[in-house]
Amino acid sequence: QVQLAESGGGLVQAGGSLRLSCAASRSISSFNGMGWYRQAPGKQRELVAATTSGGTTNYADSVKGRCTISRDNAKNTVYLQMNSLKPEDTAVYYCNAHGFYYTEGSTVRVDYWGQGTQVTVSS
Repeated sequence: QVQLAESGGGLVQAGGSLRLSCAASRSISSFNGMGWYRQAPGKQRELVAATTSGGTTNYADSVKGRCTISRDNAKNTVYLQMNSLKPEDTAVYYCNAHGFYYTEGSTVRVDYWGQGTQVTVSS
């Protein structure tokens, strides 16, 4: 069973910065991709940033230029650096890892999730 442990959330004023960390219980190189999602009250969970095992990254339009996802394979940890935070960034942030598995002619995606860390940005 894979465990993902997020840390780094908290309360910050608008314009401030936070760095979220996600430590995995096994080598992150074993996953096809890892990412950060967030869910605000009353809203659906949405992708914030993602990185593949090959190093490709993508970001939600709402955070482009303000957030950077990075990974430290030696520490089995993925980070999300968030700058110029806005009140609308307030949400629970979840770490995700996923892999694709091939069985009997079909491809199955398996997702793993952390428990989430709260980020609150005050105006």
